Amino acid sequence: MTDLSGNSSTDSVSLPRAATPGGRSPLRLRPVRSILALILREMTTRFGRKPGGYVWAVLQPLFIIVVLAFAWSLLMRTPSLGTSFILYKGTGLLILRAFKETGSVVGKGLSYSKALLFYPGVTWMDALLARFMLNALLMIAVMTIILTGIMIYEDIGTPIDWPKVILAVFLTLALGFGVGVLNCFMFERVPVYQNVWRILTAPLMIISGVIIHYEAMPEIAQKYLWYNPILHLTGIMRDGFYPLYRPEYISVPYVIIWILVPMFLGLLLVRKHHKDLLNR
Repeated sequence: MTDLSGNSSTDSVSLPRAATPGGRSPLRLRPVRSILALILREMTTRFGRKPGGYVWAVLQPLFIIVVLAFAWSLLMRTPSLGTSFILYKGTGLLILRAFKETGSVVGKGLSYSKALLFYPGVTWMDALLARFMLNALLMIAVMTIILTGIMIYEDIGTPIDWPKVILAVFLTLALGFGVGVLNCFMFERVPVYQNVWRILTAPLMIISGVIIHYEAMPEIAQKYLWYNPILHLTGIMRDGFYPLYRPEYISVPYVIIWILVPMFLGLLLVRKHHKDLLNR
């Protein structure tokens, strides 16, 4: 369009430029939208098609806790901490389960979303974060439901140190994510490693303070099992639920090292080789 002086008007050009910032916002939100879409897909496929759906996510660990508590009550008059066998086993088992589930779920992130990762709007990091976020929310919900139900059923009025409980859950999920990212590379590059992962995690219930806490172990076991980071996490969790329990062996910096090292190594390997892994 020209004005009366014959010069070209810039109004018609300035409108698209003014709209440019608005056009960029969907690009900035694209990762969020991709992650949300992957989470919704995960929700419908993981439990949505099974009878009972997410109820099984609560019933399965609850059943294990009850069985362990009942079996242990036949051997001892009182638990090593507190008065409730169920609460004692629950505070340990749920931490261990959160770590194992997160490490496994994140580890299978590429294979689970492989078909979607060929779309330009979906990245390998979107797939890992989506699986981690949904699993983290699920684990937190399961812990809340089970532990709250136990305390109501057992009529336990002991005050809870919430900062310690939150710290234990946060570190557990972070450790699961860090190990899970490394698993993501190993599961795809060395398929037999999935069996190795099951073998490595099988004895964790015995050596991670789920059945017997650190101070009740023999000294020779304490000497070596201290290097198990999950033992520190179950200790932090129980420290939050038992006011008289003062675990002095816990080292949060040590657990953070276990979180950062596999996470850094896993992110580096997946970032470098994700295209090869997807084409396998």
